[in-house]
Amino acid sequence: MSKRWELTVDGHCENLATIADFVTEAAQAWGLNEKATFEVQMAVDEACTNIIEHGYRGERRGKITLCCECADDDFVVTIRDNGQPFDPEAIPPPDLTCRLAERPCGGLGLYFMRQLMDEVRFHFDAEGNELTMIKKIS
Repeated sequence: MSKRWELTVDGHCENLATIADFVTEAAQAWGLNEKATFEVQMAVDEACTNIIEHGYRGERRGKITLCCECADDDFVVTIRDNGQPFDPEAIPPPDLTCRLAERPCGGLGLYFMRQLMDEVRFHFDAEGNELTMIKKIS
């Protein structure tokens, strides 16, 4: 199968359900099982929420483009945006040992993406930001 799935939406929260449906349909079409499909959908939701809230600062001023495709035995999701770039290495890992009531709100998105996917890569340049996330199919 050589189909490539692509979607471009405005970068605002109202489109998160459309993004979730798109990713779920693509993952199922490639044969990912229910657990893997859910994990991909959750990782993409975290990534797109971060783009909207941090990259575009919730200001409805940019687009998000998603591409889903298969490469060898990998399901590859590429997300592109033109929001504010950031250094993923500067984001400290969350303190998972502190009590929930003491934990600051937020800060788990990047952690969840890395836990749910087999590989997470960021690329930032003059063309914009690109996040590639890979889930092993087999």
